[in-house]
Amino acid sequence: MTKILVIGAGAIGCFYASKLWQAGAEICLLVRKNAQEVQEKGIDILSINQTYCFRPQLVIDDLAKYQQQPDYILIATKVLPSIDLPSIIAPVLAKHTKIVLIQNGINIECDLAKKFQQQIISVIAFVCVAKISNTKIHHQDNGHLIMGNYQKKATADTNFLANLFNQVNIKTKVSDNIQTDRWEKLIWNASFNPISVLSGGCNTKQMLDNTHCRQLIIQVMQEVFLLAKADGCFLPENIIAEKIAYTEKMIPYETSMLLDFKHHRPLEIEAILGNALQFAKEKSISTPYLSSLYALLSCF
Repeated sequence: MTKILVIGAGAIGCFYASKLWQAGAEICLLVRKNAQEVQEKGIDILSINQTYCFRPQLVIDDLAKYQQQPDYILIATKVLPSIDLPSIIAPVLAKHTKIVLIQNGINIECDLAKKFQQQIISVIAFVCVAKISNTKIHHQDNGHLIMGNYQKKATADTNFLANLFNQVNIKTKVSDNIQTDRWEKLIWNASFNPISVLSGGCNTKQMLDNTHCRQLIIQVMQEVFLLAKADGCFLPENIIAEKIAYTEKMIPYETSMLLDFKHHRPLEIEAILGNALQFAKEKSISTPYLSSLYALLSCF
């Protein structure tokens, strides 16, 4: 049985871990708080497709309690400067362990790639999901994934993981250029996430219904498009129109950054904006809209 250690028991981590569990994987879930409650009750997944109770084979509150050698470590934490992932996972890495990142942002794999020789599988999630209590996850819309190996073509291990998700109706595409896919996702994240907070708490529909806000979203998207091109990642010319149309079809959705802001949690400013701006600086590319969003969010 495939052993998967999941670090990050928020909405994303629990939802996708539950799907791997449904596919037959052995799941160990790291839960820093209320681990005993999760072990006893499981986690209710209230999904648009089905409602079920996810019962991981093992729930721990400290990685020191994990005595196995995982085939995959799935990391679904927020990407924050305060989280030192290399130090966290080093004690539980085996030679054959694959590191799987289901996280937002651009250039988030660098630190792990410098420290470890293990495969890094970078995963992009397109999902509307929220944690509504210690043991309840609300899956509202979408759910498909794109995954690929960092700085190399996809391997058999990546295809195996993708197949697990596909078995349980999580449509998963394997990419040989995950960096391009990350830039494409950033077109959405760098615009909708920050603006949802700075607009005073607007959901996706409210942002797009406001003419001025809609134009700002497009201008931010255009800057990300240019940065991707400078990184050798050539996105379709109509990608911005596609992202707008895709969002208009979604249920009105409060972004993950807005939910973090409402719950007084740290925001993923660096992963979503800071890393892109650092790249822009290296390439001497002007990004006034991204820079403005970053400056304003830095005040919080």
